[in-house]
Amino acid sequence: MAINSAGRKGPDVRSDCWVQFERRESGGVEIELHSKVEALYGSSIRSLAVEVLNSVGIVHGRLEIEDSGALPFVIGARIETAVKRSILDSPTHLGSWLPPFKEHSKYESVRERLRRSRLYIPGNEPKFMLNAGLHKPDGIILDLEDSVASTEKDAARILVRNALRTLDFFGADRMVRINQGDLGLRDLDEILPHNVHVILIPKVETAEQVRVVDDRISTNQSKIYLMPIIESALGGINAYQIATSAPSVIALAIGLEDYTADIGVAKTAEGRESFWLRSQVVNAARAAGIQPIDTVFADVSDNEGLRASVLESKSLGFEGRGCIHPRQIPIVHEAFAPTPQELVKAEKIVAAFEEAQAKGLGVVSLGSKMIDPPVVKRALRTVALAKQMS
Repeated sequence: MAINSAGRKGPDVRSDCWVQFERRESGGVEIELHSKVEALYGSSIRSLAVEVLNSVGIVHGRLEIEDSGALPFVIGARIETAVKRSILDSPTHLGSWLPPFKEHSKYESVRERLRRSRLYIPGNEPKFMLNAGLHKPDGIILDLEDSVASTEKDAARILVRNALRTLDFFGADRMVRINQGDLGLRDLDEILPHNVHVILIPKVETAEQVRVVDDRISTNQSKIYLMPIIESALGGINAYQIATSAPSVIALAIGLEDYTADIGVAKTAEGRESFWLRSQVVNAARAAGIQPIDTVFADVSDNEGLRASVLESKSLGFEGRGCIHPRQIPIVHEAFAPTPQELVKAEKIVAAFEEAQAKGLGVVSLGSKMIDPPVVKRALRTVALAKQMS
């Protein structure tokens, strides 16, 4: 007899549930439910539990559910996880329960779009997933890697799959950070059919690591972009090869906690110890024609520190930052936006450029000052960025 559980329970748990499943050889299915909303939704939860068990392929067993207001996609994920944990030693082939694919989850992304902010959500924490899109990040990352304990990787994978089919991301890039190596390939097999826009590949050190992921995606015939994360000295040295490793790579990100550990120094607010890597990533990304994305800012209470850090990122050439709390998003967006002075100057340069083109002139001038082509290019980019942000 095998008994296994999944999920969380306790007085402080919300939007989640705890499920325990006991394998049995006969007797059909027995369900015991304890729910904060049992009076209203008890029969629906029981019906859902039977549906999930049938989809997975279970006809005998005892299921206990302690519900703290979990949505159906969470309850289904917890049940499926508990069942699959209980029969890891069995050759029985199990199915999966997939919640209905909501219409708001079916939109596509594009290669060239704003990726100023990307909000990290632990892949095994449904309470943080539910309203993430309301905060209007440019991307929402359902994380299967560092924020998920090794014992919960299987649970997070199923929960993230269900979330991709169910939740409203409000137009944000639908991102998933997978694990490294074979575990990451298992992540891909679970989530690829469910409209992921961007896969973040952690701790990338060689172009081959990216190509392995790209090949797995191509096998599934999915249109998905890749964002490798550089987190080591070797990754920094190989940054350009990584940036150009596959046509699906649209950005190069950086992770400084692992990098500073790799080179044996402490991470500081000033960032002198990471200047080489950040410059390397920006230049590799720009040379490859993709977006350079900076690391997260760890102190969620220091708004001014975040603002200063994002302005520094912008000055180095980065286009985006990672966020670990929703309150960081508006600060990141504001700091990456062109200042009014920058925009006015850029608009004047663009107007002079367009006038010169209309007159067939090869030289652009603003007043008595000649404007070099790189300055025009930067001005065009500034105006385009302001339009995207408006």
